[in-house]
Amino acid sequence: MDTQTRKKLHNFDPTILREYDIRGIVGKTVTDADAWAIGASFGTLVRRAGGKQVCVGFDGRHSSPALSASVVLGLKTVGIDVVRLPLGPTPMTYFAAKDRQFDGAIMVTGSHNPPEYNGFKMVLQNKSVYGDTIQQIGQIAASADWMDGPEGKETELDIRADYIRRLIKDFVANTNKDLRVAWDAGNGAAGAVLKDIIDLLPGDHFVIYDDVDGDFPNHHPDPTVDKNLIDLQKLVIDNQCDIGIAFDGDGDRIGIVNEKAEVIRCDILMILYARDVLKRHPGATIIGDVKCSPIMFDEIAKMGGNPVMWNTGHSLVKTKMAEEKSPLAGELSGHIFFGDSWYGFDDALYCAIRILNVLGAADGALSSLTAGFPTLCSSSEIRLEVPEDDKFGIIDRLVAKATDQAKSDGAKVIGIDGVRVEYDFGWWLIRASNTQNAVTIRMEADTKQNLTHLFDTVQTLVRFEGLDLKNPMG
Repeated sequence: MDTQTRKKLHNFDPTILREYDIRGIVGKTVTDADAWAIGASFGTLVRRAGGKQVCVGFDGRHSSPALSASVVLGLKTVGIDVVRLPLGPTPMTYFAAKDRQFDGAIMVTGSHNPPEYNGFKMVLQNKSVYGDTIQQIGQIAASADWMDGPEGKETELDIRADYIRRLIKDFVANTNKDLRVAWDAGNGAAGAVLKDIIDLLPGDHFVIYDDVDGDFPNHHPDPTVDKNLIDLQKLVIDNQCDIGIAFDGDGDRIGIVNEKAEVIRCDILMILYARDVLKRHPGATIIGDVKCSPIMFDEIAKMGGNPVMWNTGHSLVKTKMAEEKSPLAGELSGHIFFGDSWYGFDDALYCAIRILNVLGAADGALSSLTAGFPTLCSSSEIRLEVPEDDKFGIIDRLVAKATDQAKSDGAKVIGIDGVRVEYDFGWWLIRASNTQNAVTIRMEADTKQNLTHLFDTVQTLVRFEGLDLKNPMG
Protein backbone atom coordinates (compact mmCIF):
# COMPACT_ATOMS: atom_id res chain seq x y z
CA MET A 1 0.00 0.00 0.00
CA ASP A 2 1.49 3.36 -1.00
CA THR A 3 2.23 6.20 1.41
CA GLN A 4 -0.66 8.35 0.24
CA THR A 5 -3.18 5.57 0.85
CA ARG A 6 -1.67 4.84 4.26
CA LYS A 7 -2.12 8.45 5.31
CA LYS A 8 -5.76 8.65 4.26
CA LEU A 9 -8.11 9.06 7.21
CA HIS A 10 -10.84 6.48 7.73
CA ASN A 11 -14.08 7.11 9.59
CA PHE A 12 -16.26 4.16 10.62
CA ASP A 13 -20.01 4.34 10.75
CA PRO A 14 -20.39 5.08 14.49
CA THR A 15 -23.14 2.47 14.87
CA ILE A 16 -20.69 -0.41 14.29
CA LEU A 17 -18.35 0.44 17.18
CA ARG A 18 -20.25 -1.48 19.82
CA GLU A 19 -19.50 -2.16 23.45
CA TYR A 20 -17.68 -5.46 22.98
CA ASP A 21 -17.16 -5.94 19.28
CA ILE A 22 -17.50 -4.24 15.90
CA ARG A 23 -20.54 -5.30 13.90
CA GLY A 24 -22.83 -4.01 11.15
CA ILE A 25 -24.50 -4.65 7.80
CA VAL A 26 -22.14 -5.74 5.02
CA GLY A 27 -21.93 -3.25 2.18
CA LYS A 28 -23.70 -0.56 4.18
CA THR A 29 -22.05 -0.02 7.54
CA VAL A 30 -19.28 -2.63 7.18
CA THR A 31 -17.07 -2.68 4.07
CA ASP A 32 -13.74 -4.08 2.94
CA ALA A 33 -12.24 -0.64 3.59
CA ASP A 34 -13.53 -0.82 7.16
CA ALA A 35 -11.95 -4.25 7.55
CA TRP A 36 -8.60 -2.93 6.31
CA ALA A 37 -8.76 -0.02 8.76
CA ILE A 38 -9.70 -2.35 11.63
CA GLY A 39 -6.69 -4.52 10.82
CA ALA A 40 -4.36 -1.51 10.62
CA SER A 41 -5.73 0.12 13.78
CA PHE A 42 -5.77 -3.08 15.83
CA GLY A 43 -2.30 -3.95 14.55
CA THR A 44 -1.12 -0.53 15.69
CA LEU A 45 -2.44 -1.26 19.19
CA VAL A 46 -0.66 -4.62 19.17
CA ARG A 47 2.67 -3.10 18.16
CA ARG A 48 2.38 -0.29 20.70
CA ALA A 49 1.82 -2.95 23.35
CA GLY A 50 5.05 -4.64 22.27
CA GLY A 51 3.45 -7.35 20.15
CA LYS A 52 4.15 -8.55 16.64
CA GLN A 53 2.01 -11.60 15.75
CA VAL A 54 -1.79 -11.86 15.31
CA CYS A 55 -3.98 -14.78 14.24
CA VAL A 56 -7.09 -14.21 12.11
CA GLY A 57 -10.08 -16.56 11.89
CA PHE A 58 -13.41 -16.34 10.09
CA ASP A 59 -16.88 -17.90 10.18
CA GLY A 60 -19.08 -19.31 7.42
CA ARG A 61 -20.80 -16.13 6.25
CA HIS A 62 -20.46 -15.37 2.56
CA SER A 63 -18.77 -12.05 3.31
CA SER A 64 -16.26 -13.44 5.82
CA PRO A 65 -13.44 -14.57 3.46
CA ALA A 66 -13.22 -11.15 1.77
CA LEU A 67 -13.43 -9.23 5.06
CA SER A 68 -10.81 -11.53 6.53
CA ALA A 69 -8.49 -10.89 3.60
CA SER A 70 -8.85 -7.13 4.08
CA VAL A 71 -8.16 -7.43 7.82
CA VAL A 72 -4.99 -9.38 7.02
CA LEU A 73 -3.83 -6.68 4.60
CA GLY A 74 -4.41 -3.99 7.20
CA LEU A 75 -2.46 -5.91 9.83
CA LYS A 76 0.46 -6.60 7.49
CA THR A 77 0.60 -2.96 6.37
CA VAL A 78 1.44 -1.80 9.90
CA GLY A 79 4.09 -4.48 10.37
CA ILE A 80 2.14 -7.32 11.97
CA ASP A 81 2.99 -10.92 11.14
CA VAL A 82 -0.34 -12.63 10.44
CA VAL A 83 -1.23 -16.28 11.03
CA ARG A 84 -4.33 -17.19 9.01
CA LEU A 85 -6.62 -19.84 10.47
CA PRO A 86 -9.15 -21.97 8.58
CA LEU A 87 -12.91 -21.45 8.71
CA GLY A 88 -14.20 -22.39 12.13
CA PRO A 89 -15.96 -21.25 15.29
CA THR A 90 -14.91 -18.15 17.21
CA PRO A 91 -13.58 -20.15 20.20
CA MET A 92 -11.17 -21.97 17.90
CA THR A 93 -9.57 -18.59 17.17
CA TYR A 94 -9.46 -17.80 20.88
CA PHE A 95 -7.86 -21.19 21.47
CA ALA A 96 -5.21 -20.55 18.82
CA ALA A 97 -4.29 -17.25 20.48
CA LYS A 98 -3.99 -18.92 23.90
CA ASP A 99 -2.29 -22.12 22.78
CA ARG A 100 0.29 -20.48 20.52
CA GLN A 101 0.63 -17.35 22.65
CA PHE A 102 -0.07 -14.91 19.85
CA ASP A 103 -0.08 -11.24 20.75
CA GLY A 104 -3.61 -10.78 19.45
CA ALA A 105 -6.48 -12.33 17.52
CA ILE A 106 -9.24 -11.12 15.23
CA MET A 107 -12.28 -13.25 14.43
CA VAL A 108 -14.42 -12.18 11.49
CA THR A 109 -17.95 -13.18 12.49
CA GLY A 110 -21.53 -11.98 12.52
CA SER A 111 -22.23 -14.25 15.50
CA HIS A 112 -26.00 -14.87 15.80
CA ASN A 113 -27.06 -11.90 13.64
CA PRO A 114 -28.92 -12.30 10.32
CA PRO A 115 -26.91 -13.27 7.20
CA GLU A 116 -26.44 -9.70 6.00
CA TYR A 117 -24.47 -8.81 9.13
CA ASN A 118 -20.81 -9.36 9.87
CA GLY A 119 -18.27 -8.09 12.34
CA PHE A 120 -15.06 -8.51 14.31
CA LYS A 121 -14.25 -9.93 17.75
CA MET A 122 -10.77 -9.19 19.06
CA VAL A 123 -8.32 -10.30 21.73
CA LEU A 124 -5.27 -8.24 22.71
CA GLN A 125 -2.59 -9.94 24.81
CA ASN A 126 -5.09 -12.50 26.14
CA LYS A 127 -7.63 -9.85 27.09
CA SER A 128 -10.94 -9.11 25.39
CA VAL A 129 -11.13 -5.90 23.39
CA TYR A 130 -14.20 -3.86 24.35
CA GLY A 131 -15.44 -0.46 25.48
CA ASP A 132 -12.82 2.30 25.32
CA THR A 133 -10.39 0.12 23.36
CA ILE A 134 -12.90 -0.31 20.54
CA GLN A 135 -13.40 3.45 20.51
CA GLN A 136 -9.62 3.81 20.39
CA ILE A 137 -9.57 1.71 17.22
CA GLY A 138 -12.00 4.22 15.72
CA GLN A 139 -9.84 7.15 16.83
CA ILE A 140 -6.67 5.65 15.34
CA ALA A 141 -8.41 5.18 12.00
CA ALA A 142 -9.97 8.66 12.04
CA SER A 143 -6.53 10.24 12.45
CA ALA A 144 -4.61 7.68 10.34
CA ASP A 145 -2.37 7.25 13.35
CA TRP A 146 -1.03 3.93 12.13
CA MET A 147 2.38 2.44 12.82
CA ASP A 148 5.09 2.51 10.16
CA GLY A 149 7.60 -0.18 9.42
CA PRO A 150 8.27 -3.04 7.01
CA GLU A 151 5.26 -5.06 5.91
CA GLY A 152 4.44 -8.07 8.05
CA LYS A 153 4.64 -11.68 6.91
CA GLU A 154 1.71 -14.03 6.33
CA THR A 155 1.51 -17.74 7.16
CA GLU A 156 -1.25 -20.32 7.55
CA LEU A 157 -1.99 -22.58 10.53
CA ASP A 158 -4.54 -25.38 10.56
CA ILE A 159 -5.30 -25.45 14.28
CA ARG A 160 -8.36 -27.69 14.02
CA ALA A 161 -6.77 -30.97 15.13
CA ASP A 162 -5.10 -29.35 18.14
CA TYR A 163 -8.33 -27.61 19.12
CA ILE A 164 -10.37 -30.81 18.87
CA ARG A 165 -7.75 -32.77 20.79
CA ARG A 166 -7.85 -30.22 23.61
CA LEU A 167 -11.66 -30.30 23.76
CA ILE A 168 -11.73 -34.07 24.01
CA LYS A 169 -9.03 -34.06 26.70
CA ASP A 170 -11.61 -32.90 29.27
CA PHE A 171 -14.27 -35.43 28.31
CA VAL A 172 -14.83 -37.98 31.07
CA ALA A 173 -16.10 -41.29 29.70
CA ASN A 174 -18.62 -43.27 31.73
CA THR A 175 -18.40 -46.91 30.73
CA ASN A 176 -21.80 -47.66 32.27
CA LYS A 177 -23.71 -44.99 30.40
CA ASP A 178 -23.32 -44.39 26.68
CA LEU A 179 -25.44 -41.39 25.77
CA ARG A 180 -27.66 -40.75 22.81
CA VAL A 181 -27.02 -37.16 21.74
CA ALA A 182 -28.78 -34.91 19.22
CA TRP A 183 -26.77 -32.04 17.72
CA ASP A 184 -27.85 -28.98 15.71
CA ALA A 185 -25.03 -26.83 14.33
CA GLY A 186 -27.53 -24.43 12.75
CA ASN A 187 -25.43 -24.27 9.53
CA GLY A 188 -23.00 -22.17 11.55
CA ALA A 189 -19.24 -22.33 11.95
CA ALA A 190 -19.36 -25.03 14.64
CA GLY A 191 -20.22 -27.43 11.83
CA ALA A 192 -16.67 -27.12 10.53
CA VAL A 193 -15.39 -29.22 13.45
CA LEU A 194 -18.45 -30.90 14.95
CA LYS A 195 -18.28 -34.25 13.16
CA ASP A 196 -14.60 -34.66 13.98
CA ILE A 197 -15.42 -34.09 17.65
CA ILE A 198 -18.31 -36.54 17.60
CA ASP A 199 -16.10 -39.21 16.00
CA LEU A 200 -14.03 -39.19 19.20
CA LEU A 201 -17.00 -39.48 21.58
CA PRO A 202 -18.71 -42.72 22.68
CA GLY A 203 -22.45 -43.23 22.36
CA ASP A 204 -24.91 -42.64 19.54
CA HIS A 205 -25.03 -39.26 17.82
CA PHE A 206 -27.61 -37.67 15.53
CA VAL A 207 -26.59 -34.52 13.68
CA ILE A 208 -28.51 -31.94 11.67
CA TYR A 209 -27.43 -28.80 9.81
CA ASP A 210 -23.69 -29.28 10.24
CA ASP A 211 -22.97 -28.12 6.69
CA VAL A 212 -21.69 -24.55 6.96
CA ASP A 213 -23.99 -22.25 4.98
CA GLY A 214 -23.98 -18.47 5.36
CA ASP A 215 -27.61 -18.28 4.25
CA PHE A 216 -28.71 -20.29 7.32
CA PRO A 217 -31.40 -21.99 5.23
CA ASN A 218 -32.97 -24.13 7.96
CA HIS A 219 -33.38 -21.70 10.85
CA HIS A 220 -31.73 -18.63 12.32
CA PRO A 221 -28.59 -19.61 14.32
CA ASP A 222 -29.69 -18.32 17.72
CA PRO A 223 -30.40 -21.10 20.25
CA THR A 224 -31.93 -18.70 22.79
CA VAL A 225 -35.03 -18.35 20.59
CA ASP A 226 -37.33 -21.31 21.12
CA LYS A 227 -38.58 -21.54 17.54
CA ASN A 228 -34.98 -22.17 16.42
CA LEU A 229 -34.91 -25.35 18.55
CA ILE A 230 -37.97 -27.03 17.03
CA ASP A 231 -35.97 -29.27 14.68
CA LEU A 232 -33.60 -30.26 17.51
CA GLN A 233 -36.55 -31.11 19.76
CA LYS A 234 -37.99 -33.36 17.05
CA LEU A 235 -34.59 -35.02 16.59
CA VAL A 236 -34.43 -35.76 20.32
CA ILE A 237 -37.91 -37.31 20.43
CA ASP A 238 -37.60 -39.27 17.18
CA ASN A 239 -34.30 -40.84 18.27
CA GLN A 240 -35.02 -41.14 22.02
CA CYS A 241 -31.98 -39.02 22.83
CA ASP A 242 -30.76 -38.18 26.31
CA ILE A 243 -29.97 -34.58 25.38
CA GLY A 244 -30.08 -32.12 22.50
CA ILE A 245 -27.35 -29.53 21.93
CA ALA A 246 -27.51 -26.48 19.65
CA PHE A 247 -25.02 -23.78 18.69
CA ASP A 248 -25.22 -20.23 17.43
CA GLY A 249 -23.64 -18.94 14.22
CA ASP A 250 -20.05 -18.79 15.47
CA GLY A 251 -20.12 -21.53 18.10
CA ASP A 252 -19.65 -19.51 21.27
CA ARG A 253 -23.24 -19.86 22.57
CA ILE A 254 -25.01 -23.08 23.54
CA GLY A 255 -28.64 -24.17 23.72
CA ILE A 256 -29.84 -27.34 25.50
CA VAL A 257 -33.01 -29.44 25.50
CA ASN A 258 -33.55 -32.44 27.77
CA GLU A 259 -34.73 -35.95 26.89
CA LYS A 260 -38.35 -34.71 26.94
CA ALA A 261 -37.40 -32.00 24.42
CA GLU A 262 -37.93 -29.33 27.08
CA VAL A 263 -35.72 -26.26 26.76
CA ILE A 264 -33.27 -25.76 29.62
CA ARG A 265 -32.57 -22.04 29.97
CA CYS A 266 -28.91 -21.26 30.36
CA ASP A 267 -29.31 -19.81 33.85
CA ILE A 268 -30.70 -23.19 34.94
CA LEU A 269 -27.95 -24.97 33.00
CA MET A 270 -25.48 -22.86 34.97
CA ILE A 271 -26.71 -24.45 38.20
CA LEU A 272 -25.74 -27.89 36.88
CA TYR A 273 -22.32 -26.64 35.88
CA ALA A 274 -21.90 -24.83 39.24
CA ARG A 275 -22.76 -27.98 41.17
CA ASP A 276 -19.92 -29.77 39.40
CA VAL A 277 -17.41 -26.90 39.63
CA LEU A 278 -18.05 -26.17 43.31
CA LYS A 279 -17.10 -29.74 44.22
CA ARG A 280 -13.54 -28.83 43.23
CA HIS A 281 -13.68 -25.14 44.12
CA PRO A 282 -15.79 -24.82 47.28
CA GLY A 283 -16.90 -21.27 48.04
CA ALA A 284 -15.86 -20.00 44.62
CA THR A 285 -17.36 -16.93 42.99
CA ILE A 286 -19.79 -17.84 40.19
CA ILE A 287 -20.85 -14.98 37.90
CA GLY A 288 -24.20 -14.60 36.15
CA ASP A 289 -25.36 -11.73 33.97
CA VAL A 290 -28.19 -9.39 34.88
CA LYS A 291 -30.69 -11.35 32.75
CA CYS A 292 -30.35 -14.52 34.84
CA SER A 293 -33.11 -15.75 37.12
CA PRO A 294 -32.83 -15.29 40.89
CA ILE A 295 -33.24 -19.07 41.04
CA MET A 296 -29.71 -19.40 39.68
CA PHE A 297 -28.18 -17.00 42.19
CA ASP A 298 -30.11 -18.57 45.09
CA GLU A 299 -29.18 -22.16 44.17
CA ILE A 300 -25.50 -21.28 43.80
CA ALA A 301 -25.58 -19.71 47.27
CA LYS A 302 -27.27 -22.83 48.70
CA MET A 303 -24.40 -24.92 47.30
CA GLY A 304 -21.91 -22.73 49.14
CA GLY A 305 -20.85 -20.66 46.14
CA ASN A 306 -20.59 -16.88 46.00
CA PRO A 307 -23.02 -15.71 43.28
CA VAL A 308 -22.25 -12.36 41.64
CA MET A 309 -24.57 -10.50 39.23
CA TRP A 310 -22.82 -8.63 36.43
CA ASN A 311 -23.33 -6.79 33.13
CA THR A 312 -24.42 -8.64 30.03
CA GLY A 313 -21.73 -8.98 27.37
CA HIS A 314 -19.16 -11.70 26.74
CA SER A 315 -16.18 -9.33 26.97
CA LEU A 316 -17.49 -7.73 30.15
CA VAL A 317 -18.16 -11.08 31.81
CA LYS A 318 -14.73 -12.44 30.85
CA THR A 319 -13.06 -9.39 32.34
CA LYS A 320 -15.06 -9.67 35.58
CA MET A 321 -14.28 -13.37 35.71
CA ALA A 322 -10.55 -12.66 35.58
CA GLU A 323 -10.87 -10.00 38.29
CA GLU A 324 -12.76 -12.36 40.62
CA LYS A 325 -10.64 -15.41 39.70
CA SER A 326 -13.94 -17.16 39.07
CA PRO A 327 -13.93 -20.75 37.76
CA LEU A 328 -17.34 -20.34 36.09
CA ALA A 329 -19.48 -17.57 34.62
CA GLY A 330 -22.46 -17.47 32.31
CA GLU A 331 -25.08 -15.42 30.54
CA LEU A 332 -28.70 -16.23 29.79
CA SER A 333 -27.82 -15.83 26.11
CA GLY A 334 -25.75 -19.03 26.21
CA HIS A 335 -22.26 -17.58 26.60
CA ILE A 336 -20.75 -19.79 29.32
CA PHE A 337 -17.16 -19.47 30.50
CA PHE A 338 -15.11 -22.12 32.27
CA GLY A 339 -11.96 -21.07 34.08
CA ASP A 340 -11.28 -24.19 36.13
CA SER A 341 -9.68 -26.43 33.52
CA TRP A 342 -10.41 -24.35 30.40
CA TYR A 343 -9.16 -20.93 29.36
CA GLY A 344 -11.92 -18.63 30.59
CA PHE A 345 -13.42 -17.83 27.18
CA ASP A 346 -16.89 -18.75 25.92
CA ASP A 347 -16.85 -21.96 23.92
CA ALA A 348 -20.12 -23.78 23.28
CA LEU A 349 -18.35 -26.90 22.04
CA TYR A 350 -16.44 -27.12 25.31
CA CYS A 351 -19.68 -26.46 27.20
CA ALA A 352 -21.14 -29.44 25.35
CA ILE A 353 -18.29 -31.64 26.59
CA ARG A 354 -18.89 -30.47 30.16
CA ILE A 355 -22.66 -31.11 30.14
CA LEU A 356 -22.04 -34.58 28.68
CA ASN A 357 -19.71 -35.20 31.64
CA VAL A 358 -22.42 -34.06 34.08
CA LEU A 359 -25.11 -36.19 32.43
CA GLY A 360 -22.85 -39.21 32.04
CA ALA A 361 -22.07 -39.21 35.76
CA ALA A 362 -25.71 -38.73 36.84
CA ASP A 363 -27.95 -41.54 38.04
CA GLY A 364 -31.03 -40.17 36.30
CA ALA A 365 -32.12 -38.40 33.15
CA LEU A 366 -31.31 -34.74 32.45
CA SER A 367 -34.83 -33.70 33.46
CA SER A 368 -34.26 -35.26 36.90
CA LEU A 369 -31.23 -33.03 37.48
CA THR A 370 -33.38 -29.89 37.30
CA ALA A 371 -36.56 -31.30 38.84
CA GLY A 372 -35.86 -30.04 42.36
CA PHE A 373 -35.31 -26.40 41.45
CA PRO A 374 -38.01 -23.82 42.21
CA THR A 375 -40.07 -22.80 39.20
CA LEU A 376 -41.17 -19.37 38.08
CA CYS A 377 -43.42 -18.27 35.25
CA SER A 378 -41.16 -16.48 32.82
CA SER A 379 -41.20 -14.65 29.55
CA SER A 380 -38.79 -15.43 26.78
CA GLU A 381 -36.28 -12.69 26.05
CA ILE A 382 -38.32 -9.99 24.30
CA ARG A 383 -36.44 -7.86 21.77
CA LEU A 384 -37.97 -4.60 20.56
CA GLU A 385 -36.46 -2.96 17.50
CA VAL A 386 -35.36 0.65 18.01
CA PRO A 387 -33.23 3.14 16.05
CA GLU A 388 -29.57 2.28 16.58
CA ASP A 389 -28.55 5.90 17.10
CA ASP A 390 -31.15 6.41 19.86
CA LYS A 391 -30.93 2.98 21.52
CA PHE A 392 -29.06 4.11 24.60
CA GLY A 393 -31.05 7.33 24.83
CA ILE A 394 -34.25 5.30 24.95
CA ILE A 395 -32.81 3.14 27.73
CA ASP A 396 -31.71 6.18 29.72
CA ARG A 397 -35.22 7.62 29.57
CA LEU A 398 -36.87 4.30 30.43
CA VAL A 399 -34.47 3.70 33.32
CA ALA A 400 -35.35 7.09 34.82
CA LYS A 401 -39.09 6.43 34.58
CA ALA A 402 -38.76 2.84 35.83
CA THR A 403 -36.62 3.87 38.80
CA ASP A 404 -39.13 6.49 39.92
CA GLN A 405 -42.01 4.04 39.57
CA ALA A 406 -40.19 1.21 41.34
CA LYS A 407 -39.27 3.37 44.30
CA SER A 408 -42.87 4.41 44.73
CA ASP A 409 -43.86 0.71 44.66
CA GLY A 410 -41.22 -0.21 47.24
CA ALA A 411 -39.37 -2.44 44.77
CA LYS A 412 -35.61 -3.04 44.66
CA VAL A 413 -33.84 -1.34 41.76
CA ILE A 414 -30.58 -2.78 40.33
CA GLY A 415 -28.83 -0.51 37.84
CA ILE A 416 -25.93 -2.73 36.79
CA ASP A 417 -26.99 -2.85 33.15
CA GLY A 418 -30.17 -1.00 32.16
CA VAL A 419 -32.62 -1.44 35.02
CA ARG A 420 -33.69 -4.59 36.86
CA VAL A 421 -36.68 -4.18 39.20
CA GLU A 422 -37.29 -6.86 41.83
CA TYR A 423 -40.50 -7.41 43.82
CA ASP A 424 -41.35 -10.09 46.37
CA PHE A 425 -43.31 -11.93 43.67
CA GLY A 426 -41.05 -11.47 40.65
CA TRP A 427 -38.77 -9.20 38.63
CA TRP A 428 -38.31 -7.57 35.26
CA LEU A 429 -35.38 -6.16 33.30
CA ILE A 430 -34.96 -3.77 30.39
CA ARG A 431 -31.57 -3.03 28.81
CA ALA A 432 -29.99 -2.06 25.51
CA SER A 433 -28.73 -4.85 23.29
CA ASN A 434 -25.08 -4.42 22.37
CA THR A 435 -25.37 -6.67 19.32
CA GLN A 436 -28.61 -5.47 17.70
CA ASN A 437 -30.61 -2.27 17.23
CA ALA A 438 -32.92 -3.38 20.01
CA VAL A 439 -33.83 -3.14 23.66
CA THR A 440 -34.26 -6.47 25.43
CA ILE A 441 -36.74 -7.32 28.17
CA ARG A 442 -37.17 -10.30 30.45
CA MET A 443 -39.49 -10.96 33.38
CA GLU A 444 -40.35 -13.74 35.83
CA ALA A 445 -43.02 -14.10 38.50
CA ASP A 446 -44.33 -16.68 40.96
CA THR A 447 -47.71 -16.98 39.20
CA LYS A 448 -49.09 -16.40 35.73
CA GLN A 449 -51.29 -13.65 37.16
CA ASN A 450 -48.27 -11.82 38.56
CA LEU A 451 -46.38 -12.33 35.30
CA THR A 452 -49.27 -10.65 33.50
CA HIS A 453 -49.08 -7.83 36.02
CA LEU A 454 -45.36 -7.36 35.27
CA PHE A 455 -46.07 -7.49 31.53
CA ASP A 456 -48.68 -4.74 31.88
CA THR A 457 -46.30 -2.66 34.00
CA VAL A 458 -43.52 -2.85 31.43
CA GLN A 459 -45.95 -2.38 28.55
CA THR A 460 -47.11 0.89 30.05
CA LEU A 461 -43.51 1.96 30.49
CA VAL A 462 -42.28 1.22 26.96
CA ARG A 463 -45.30 2.89 25.35
CA PHE A 464 -43.77 6.21 26.44
CA GLU A 465 -41.21 5.46 23.71
CA GLY A 466 -43.77 4.26 21.17
CA LEU A 467 -42.89 0.58 21.72
CA ASP A 468 -45.19 -2.40 22.17
CA LEU A 469 -44.34 -5.70 23.89
CA LYS A 470 -46.84 -7.49 21.68
CA ASN A 471 -44.75 -6.76 18.58
CA PRO A 472 -41.26 -8.16 19.30
CA MET A 473 -38.54 -8.75 16.76
CA GLY A 474 -38.65 -12.08 14.98
